[in-house]
Amino acid sequence: MLQERPLTEFLKRTIREGLPHPLGATWDGKGTNFALFSANATKVEVCLFDEDGRREGQRIELPEYTDEIWHGYLPEVGPGQLYGYRVHGPYAPEEGHRFNPNKLLLDPYARAHVGQLKWNDACFGYTIGHADEDLSFDERDSAIYMPKCVVVDPGFDWQQSHSPRIPWDRTIFYETHVRGYTKRHPAVPEHLRGTFAGLATREVVQHIKSLGVTSVELLPIHMFVNDSQLLDKGLTNYWGYNSLGFFAPDPRYAADPSKSLAEFKDMVARLHDAGLEVILDVVYNHTAEGNERGATLSFKGIDNASYYRLLPDQKRFYINDTGTGNTLNISHPRVIQMVTDSLRYWVTEMQVDGFRFDLGTILAREVNGFDNQSGFLKACCQDPILDKVKLVAEPWDCGPGGYQVGGFPPGWAEWNDKFRDTARDFWKGEAPAAALTPRLCASGDMFNRRGRKPWASVNFITAHDGFTLNDVVTYNDKHNDANGEDNRDGSSDNRSWNCGVEGPSDDPEIVALRERQVRNMLATLLLAHGTPMLLAGDEFGRTQQGNNNAYCQDNEISWVDWDFGARGQDLVRFVEKLTALRRTYPILRRQRFLTGTTNEELGVKDVTWINASGSEMPDEDWADENMRCFGMLMDGRAQPTGVRKRGDDRTLLVVFNSHYDLVNFTLPESAGHATWTLRIDTNAPDRSGEEIFDTGQSYGVTGRSVLVFALDSDEHTQ
Repeated sequence: MLQERPLTEFLKRTIREGLPHPLGATWDGKGTNFALFSANATKVEVCLFDEDGRREGQRIELPEYTDEIWHGYLPEVGPGQLYGYRVHGPYAPEEGHRFNPNKLLLDPYARAHVGQLKWNDACFGYTIGHADEDLSFDERDSAIYMPKCVVVDPGFDWQQSHSPRIPWDRTIFYETHVRGYTKRHPAVPEHLRGTFAGLATREVVQHIKSLGVTSVELLPIHMFVNDSQLLDKGLTNYWGYNSLGFFAPDPRYAADPSKSLAEFKDMVARLHDAGLEVILDVVYNHTAEGNERGATLSFKGIDNASYYRLLPDQKRFYINDTGTGNTLNISHPRVIQMVTDSLRYWVTEMQVDGFRFDLGTILAREVNGFDNQSGFLKACCQDPILDKVKLVAEPWDCGPGGYQVGGFPPGWAEWNDKFRDTARDFWKGEAPAAALTPRLCASGDMFNRRGRKPWASVNFITAHDGFTLNDVVTYNDKHNDANGEDNRDGSSDNRSWNCGVEGPSDDPEIVALRERQVRNMLATLLLAHGTPMLLAGDEFGRTQQGNNNAYCQDNEISWVDWDFGARGQDLVRFVEKLTALRRTYPILRRQRFLTGTTNEELGVKDVTWINASGSEMPDEDWADENMRCFGMLMDGRAQPTGVRKRGDDRTLLVVFNSHYDLVNFTLPESAGHATWTLRIDTNAPDRSGEEIFDTGQSYGVTGRSVLVFALDSDEHTQ
């Protein structure tokens, strides 16, 4: 931090040209190098602030311009120094330029921030209420209302902590929110609740680890902005999909906001020590600056025409493929660089293990639309750092041709909403066996190409966006009144079923059915091929009271309630049982797609679909729209000898019955073996798992339930 002495003239005299790289504010132990990209600016000034960020003490012009990067080196400026930029250039919105040096701008490469944005008309580059709207020019200074960037010391002692590098075939994602997950956790000290430190608390980590999940996927933790229209209604951008700083953890999630960097790193270290990966949900598709009527906070004032996609023939306006007002211009080389620099930073400096890309299709858009050979995807594919971490796309956006499930290139995994929709439809009795079977096989109809593996399909039944699993079986309709939008927001296509009564019920039959349906869907998720993703709290029946779009609810609607009682404990044990089964039986996480291929040497198929008579399903069964009960017989011996490992030969039979009534199911024969062991019954989840049944024996499969039988004998596995 600068000492309290009149340094303005001193700094102006001592500033050196510095280097155009790396971008951002980089401390070298003696001073700080500032470097900012802007292709269209005419002058850039770095502004240095006092400790509380209220007084701008120095404003110094960066002296050099190299390859469209403005840069300068300031001796004596070090960690803790607060700063921002003022960028000069033409204010010509119709030409795509919105420079206004009256507006303090955040550094896109800032590693930390302090303070929060205080919405004021001065934060806009144009004059609110002016007849010329955004073509007008506002001369008020926005600095007092803006958060400030911080020069950081990146040093951190990781000690022996390192990434567990979970193989894809063993990965189970666990999606959660930093604040909401621990805000009500009784074992977390109150001052740590809702923070990175709270998530790193021993009891919290132990619960996550005990579930058998492997990778904690955090909703956005990049520095973000609260929408003014939400604040006006007493709400907030709880999910955080409104990023403004792609290199900095949001200080709101730190118990000590001045130490957000170190606290985030410590959280990662504690999760790694427990063998858990950290995956970040990242938002590189748009920023918090909105459309032409939005604020000027960073990119818009630094180089609007470079950072954003503008309408080619009306550059005043933004292409809005994200539905948020603007779209980052990932076709621009410096914007690609910013995104990939950000990703590499989080991997190398912050030690995270992968990323889930919000509206990932945007990142693959070129001028002519989605292109799975886009510049960004090529950049990731060849990058020696990014090539080693998990990359997961949300493969859709709201632009033309924006739905691209299965369309990403090798090396990428994708959220598979077809799994979600089909599984929900099947368990409410509206989808036949023929619809569910490809989803159980990692959706090979979409992903089995170009050497992609089953893990490329990230299967989920619930996520942050939509009903919780408890609410899927409790509500037919969304109940989003608390959002203040007259229940118009959120999807109306929930594919949910309330089991007879809307909302909570004391009817024991309805309660029992709902609990069984929850277990059915969890079993479907964790026994299917592909990469499962579990929504935090679903393991003990968390509810959002029917709200399927809780993006603005920073309260008990969204916060995880840890007072879940005996029923919740029972469900936790059931989830642990399912994940243990997935670990124990390699056939559930096979590295090759199940296709029905026969091993000619042994005369067995990798997967055989069985009807209730114990026979392989004929064509008429597949064509039967009322086919609701079937078995999935997976034989590990069908794998080629060269890829088979010890223990891979185990065989499982999973029986799915979404019919409302009991079905007598004949247990099939399997290569001459005489008995099956029952491992899972969602109608009786506490059964011991030691019951033995003969092949050819008829087993009464309760209406709406899943059963798992195994052949485990040494004879079978030889």
